[in-house]
Amino acid sequence: MAESDAGRGGDDSKILVRGDYDGQVTAQWFDPEFWGKAATPVGSGGRGRAWFLQTPVGDLVLRTYLRGGFVANVMQSSYLYLGKQSVRSFAEFRLLDTLFDRGLPVPEPVAARYEKTGPRFYRAWILVRRIDDVSPLGEVYDQIDDAHWQRIGMLIRQFHDAGVFHADLNCFNVLVRADGDYLIDFDKCKLLARGLPENWKTGNLNRLARSLMKVAGESFVHRVWPRLLTGYQRS
Repeated sequence: MAESDAGRGGDDSKILVRGDYDGQVTAQWFDPEFWGKAATPVGSGGRGRAWFLQTPVGDLVLRTYLRGGFVANVMQSSYLYLGKQSVRSFAEFRLLDTLFDRGLPVPEPVAARYEKTGPRFYRAWILVRRIDDVSPLGEVYDQIDDAHWQRIGMLIRQFHDAGVFHADLNCFNVLVRADGDYLIDFDKCKLLARGLPENWKTGNLNRLARSLMKVAGESFVHRVWPRLLTGYQRS
């Protein structure tokens, strides 16, 4: 990966780019207005504002980092700057870069950017490759058969076995399609060291179950959850 200035001196604005795209991505790529009609808002997902982009390197997803909760009423897109090593877009980019190179089913990271908005705060963005022909589990849960629920359990187990803690494992961050499934949105996620107590895995699964209950109801989740656990335990 390569790091470069984004039109401002020092550490005020930086771009981190995966090697395959070095020399192609500029600061303008992180502005949806730059793309005009080639930028389409994403209709579902987490609290981050996102767009599908048609670019010279293919179809990408641009996501702006946004706060949730009460703090969002004060500064929705600003974060405390503690040095570029703590910038959230850079941390997610580096984690995705590692997971993608290990062959885990995640979107390929393309670039990340941050820009300081003053001496203490910054805004951040990330660009990843769009995965074709997928749907969020939270939108198609009632179209998934038993075998596919088992496969989703195997997907979660694959990440857990690799030590990946997903901080927001919900049904909109699981993308499904006929030939394979993916996890997305790795903001605040981390690789955990081996040998730690494994209760974090149960907590991860419970978080996914709760998110499904919000969209599908308890009775539906109680019916399909054993199928998912069968796949998880089989791996």
